[in-house]
Amino acid sequence: MTIASGPRPETFSAPAAAGDARILIVGAGLAGLFLALRLAPRPCTIISPAPLGQAASSAWAQGGLAAALHPQDSPDQHAADTVVAGAGLVDPAIAQLIAEDGPKRVRDLIELGVPFDRTPDGQLALSLEAAHSHPRVARVAGDLAGKAIMGALTAAVKAAGHIRIIEHARAVGLLQDANGRVAGAILKDARGRTSTFTSPETVLCTGGSGGLFRVTTNPPQARGDALAMAWSIGAVIADPEFVQFHPTAMDVGLDPSPLATEALRGEGAILVDQGGQSFMSRYHEQAELAPRDEVARAIHTELSEGRKVFLDTREAIGDHIKDHFPTVFAACMAAGIDPRQATIPVAPAMHYHMGGILSDTWGRSSLNGLSVCGECSSTGAHGANRLASNSLLEAVVMAARIADRLRDSDLKTAGESHGDLPADIPDEALQQVRQHMATKCGVVRDAAQLTSVVNEIDALEHTHGPARTLIAARLIASSALAREESRGGHFRSDFPETNTDPRRTFVTASPKMTQTLEPVS
Repeated sequence: MTIASGPRPETFSAPAAAGDARILIVGAGLAGLFLALRLAPRPCTIISPAPLGQAASSAWAQGGLAAALHPQDSPDQHAADTVVAGAGLVDPAIAQLIAEDGPKRVRDLIELGVPFDRTPDGQLALSLEAAHSHPRVARVAGDLAGKAIMGALTAAVKAAGHIRIIEHARAVGLLQDANGRVAGAILKDARGRTSTFTSPETVLCTGGSGGLFRVTTNPPQARGDALAMAWSIGAVIADPEFVQFHPTAMDVGLDPSPLATEALRGEGAILVDQGGQSFMSRYHEQAELAPRDEVARAIHTELSEGRKVFLDTREAIGDHIKDHFPTVFAACMAAGIDPRQATIPVAPAMHYHMGGILSDTWGRSSLNGLSVCGECSSTGAHGANRLASNSLLEAVVMAARIADRLRDSDLKTAGESHGDLPADIPDEALQQVRQHMATKCGVVRDAAQLTSVVNEIDALEHTHGPARTLIAARLIASSALAREESRGGHFRSDFPETNTDPRRTFVTASPKMTQTLEPVS
């Protein structure tokens, strides 16, 4: 292992011997925990940066899990909606696969104890969200799906004998053997001590990149570490420029921003200006239920022209918001806003990263020994604009497929391996990156601002070294600069039209950063 320049960190001993045959799962969100449970009885180890069940984006999900469970719905229609929302870049085969497996994975979660909302006759209560043609979002207590799912999975993982848990540690680099096969990870604990964990198969389930942006709904630790680590050793990164900005983060001065779930608009809440006038019909025929990128840009336009934007739930939801959307209600009250009597100030915030480490239909990356699952991956399911509540669905579907592939596989234990420990950057530099990404690589982009943010990242790297944060931010910004069109979540004011030939972005690091745009198959 090579340590970056500077004081050598203290080492600690992770409870794993060299050549351990356990599958290594990096990340303890929905993807990681569901994968670990599905691997039974194969031994595995989960690396969690916080106590199990905490600090994962999955637990913050207010929406739910989209699946074709309504009698008038079908996987074919769900897949078709996914393809349309993805603005030409969704892989139709992946969309179909995920839609068909969705109902089975919901039943798996029910068996694990997830208390999805029910109708009076005992059927699943399904909600409608933007760009869905049918109600198909399974929820828990309105807006507590993520918390309830993670609670059930955490309890099951703690009771499972085949799962080992290492808490208060994170992966900061990947190991490779002499043949280039990924052979485990370099870990760092909360005290800065480092260790190596070797494994015949490493699965990255580390979440997204929202922490790279000053305004985000994600946990601050979600900074694209998986992308940076994988890219640094030669993995292919796909479509990193496609970032989804949630239109209705609560604009109350908090970091991260509390989320006003899209389900509120699904229940009839409307967006209004400071005069109480609705405006979304001026921007899109579907008004409040337009695709997320359209709503986010409409709000961005209103704000940039000096008009504040609010979400009005009073007439459509009224007093029911306290019981039907307890997370939103609590966040509002904590900010001094009673949504039963007042409107909620909102603004777009970085919410989900559609791009990630390229994955095939079985969760394999382009590198032997490395699998990826969840938001840090790019399966082709989300394209340029994720369909609402498809993220939890993709996580459990792909986790199950990775488990099915690895459970009985004859995996060779890793031999001698090596890896680099990328530099960290101080908090002051991190906040500079977040500000640059939010203002220059945000909802609306152009060449001048994107060039500026890339140059600023270069300057910070010259000072602080090739830190994971800087690598991930550059992947997003440089790919956004290279894509000279507007598509889905990527909007270029200097290239507002959408090209007729949809092409995906693929970025590799060898021999240097190279980007290619390739047609969608």
